[in-house]
Amino acid sequence: MPERLPYVVMLLGGTTIAAVMAHAIWRWLRIPGLVGHILIGVALAVMDGNGGIMTDKTEVVFEFLGGIGIVALLFRVGLESNITEMLGQLRRATWVWIGNVGLSAVFGYVAARYLLGFELVPSLFAATALTATSIGISLALWRDAGVLDSDSGVLLTDVAELDDLSGIAFMIMLFAIAPIIASGNGDITGPVLQVGGLFLLKVALFVAFCVVFARYLEQPITSFFMRIEPTPDPLLIVLGMTFVIAAVAGWLGFSLAVGALFAGLMFSRDAESVRVDASFGSIYDLFTPFFFINIGLNLDPGALQYGLWIGAVLLVAGVAGKVVGAALPARRMMGWNGALLIGVSMVPRAEIAMVVMSEGRRLGDWAVPPELFSGIVVVVIATSIVAPLVVGRMLAANPSVNGKPPAC
Repeated sequence: MPERLPYVVMLLGGTTIAAVMAHAIWRWLRIPGLVGHILIGVALAVMDGNGGIMTDKTEVVFEFLGGIGIVALLFRVGLESNITEMLGQLRRATWVWIGNVGLSAVFGYVAARYLLGFELVPSLFAATALTATSIGISLALWRDAGVLDSDSGVLLTDVAELDDLSGIAFMIMLFAIAPIIASGNGDITGPVLQVGGLFLLKVALFVAFCVVFARYLEQPITSFFMRIEPTPDPLLIVLGMTFVIAAVAGWLGFSLAVGALFAGLMFSRDAESVRVDASFGSIYDLFTPFFFINIGLNLDPGALQYGLWIGAVLLVAGVAGKVVGAALPARRMMGWNGALLIGVSMVPRAEIAMVVMSEGRRLGDWAVPPELFSGIVVVVIATSIVAPLVVGRMLAANPSVNGKPPAC
């Protein structure tokens, strides 16, 4: 069994090239690249089962790169979130957000708990994962159609950002109370409230630190490092601070992903972040695929056959939750055609859903069993492929999506 460093480097190089090629092929097919990256991980897992290509060293390296990938992914989500504009649209987007998140959570929980027979904690993780949407998939279609800046496009962007941020918030809280719920030792209401309260206090202190850092410390620190080392661009300084913030969040029990998200939000208010975002592209493209490749690698082949059935049930619940939950409150603002377009555009699950399930998987089978993990992967792949095709046709059939409700 090969153990030398050149073998590890060769495997990483081949995987990186495969990820780039897969991304190009899927982009040509107008399918999100994450699908190809997950399939690369599945292919590596199959080859490992046949020939043992993954050694202890390569597994450690892939896990490390996947961790950097999740930091890069969530940092990008935070960096591209415009909190000021989102708060300005909050009144308009709130009901659509509450409707689609609420129904997605309820439908996902009922499907996992009562139709599929999972325990309480796994059902809560499934419900949390299904509340999130994918900002990038549908918004890219709206941007290509030239309607992302329309009233409907702005609403979709704000609701999608709220979905992802709330999905992370639910995950943070679930991490705190899941062990107590799983213990099932008598009346757990008191312990849940106590642990949940202490956890929320830590969250509040961490958020306060992030706000103070963003308002009073970030710009002076960045300017200082730029004066003493004007080149390269500020990206390296930003990345260094992001890793520190992510590590602090991990030590506090929030996970690296949460810290990276907050770091992105902190830097999103700085005009210099435009340069950072432009420079960040290559780093994002290098590391983020390894997060999804690890998802494919960690799929249990024995659980995959059950995952197809589980994924089919959760897929129905996930689609219904987004379409019905978003369309009903949105119809008053834009009529049924525009509301259904918003609902279908919210269907894709991708990055945040897999972050929730991957972080839950780290807790163990009691939190996210392999069959449930496989089922959510099926949901991600199916919605990432099918939903863009449907949204594209609906956009072509609705050239103007600034729609107001029809006059009575």
